[in-house]
Amino acid sequence: MKRKFIGMAALVIAVAFTACNNAATNEGENKDSAAAASSETSAAPAEDTTGWVSMFNGQDFTGWRGYDRTDMPAAWVIEDGAIKIKGSGEGEAGAKDGGDIIYDKKFKNFELSFEWKVAPGSNSGVFYLAQEIKGDPIWKSSPEYQILDNAKHPDAKLGKDGNRQSASLYDLIPAKPQNSKPAGEWNTGGIMVYKGTVVHKQNGENVLEYHLWTDDWKKMIEASKFKGWTNFINAGGEAKEGYIGLQDHGDDVWFRNIKIKSLD
Repeated sequence: MKRKFIGMAALVIAVAFTACNNAATNEGENKDSAAAASSETSAAPAEDTTGWVSMFNGQDFTGWRGYDRTDMPAAWVIEDGAIKIKGSGEGEAGAKDGGDIIYDKKFKNFELSFEWKVAPGSNSGVFYLAQEIKGDPIWKSSPEYQILDNAKHPDAKLGKDGNRQSASLYDLIPAKPQNSKPAGEWNTGGIMVYKGTVVHKQNGENVLEYHLWTDDWKKMIEASKFKGWTNFINAGGEAKEGYIGLQDHGDDVWFRNIKIKSLD
C-alpha cells in the first residue's frame, strides 16, 4: 500500500507540474498576442473617449494621398513622428515629386486640431472644405488657414492688415491677436466649422471668425482676388463638406498630432 501511495502521489505532482507549465506558456502567448494587438491598434487611427479621431498615426501616410491622385507625392516624408514637406525651393507645388495632399475623407461640421512648425522663411497652409476638381488646384475651391514664418517670409508684409500672416484666412481675414511662435518652434492650430460658422485658433486663442455662404461672405469674395471663383464662393459644394488638405509651397514645413472631431 505504501508503494502504491507513493506512486499515486508522484503521478499527481507530475500532472500538476505539466498543467502549470502549460498555463505559463499560454499566459506568455496571450501577452505576446496582446502586445501585437496593441501595436496594431496604436498604428491605426483611433477615437478617444471625447470623440477626437487621429488623422495621422506618426508612422506612415495611412488615410492620406496626393490631391487629384491616388498615391503620395515623394516630397512628403515622415520625420520624427511628423509629416514633413521637403522644400524644393521651386515655389508652390513646383517640384515634380511634390504637390498638395489631402486626407481621403470629406468632413462637414468638425473641429480640427494640429501642430505645425516651419523652417526659417517657409510658407504652407491647411485647406478645408476642399473639392477635388479635375484640372483645378485645391486652392480654387478651398479656404486656407495660413501657415507662415511671419518674421522672414515676404507674404507676411503683403495683403491687407496682416491677412497673409499665420492662422489668417489667407488673403481675406487677418488673425488677431497674432500670436505665432518663431520658426523652428511648434505651434498649435485649430479650425472649427459648424453650419457655416468658421473659427481659426492659434496657440490656445481664437484669432478669427467668419460665416460662409452669407451675403457678407459673398461681398468679401467679390472685393478680393478670389472674385468670380464659383467653387471658392461655394466652399464645400452642394453637400457643404470637403477634404482637409496640406499645402506644398516649396518650403520645409512639419505637421503632427493631427486630429478631428465630428460636430454632426
